[in-house]
Amino acid sequence: MVMRKYQSDITLFLEKLKAAKPDVEQGQQAGRALLWDKEPISPEEQRRQKAAKLKQRAYVYSNE
Repeated sequence: MVMRKYQSDITLFLEKLKAAKPDVEQGQQAGRALLWDKEPISPEEQRRQKAAKLKQRAYVYSNE
């Protein structure tokens, strides 16, 4: 008797999706690189950015 490893419906769906569209994973990695994988900011650049920020008022909708 051969024992088969259980695969959930989600796993089966993802395997079918990747088989039908092999470039899906590459697109996910490109999106991640665009939004999340950034080069570290130097301490000097961090200081410059912090100094450039404007202080927000306590109540931003006030005309005062």
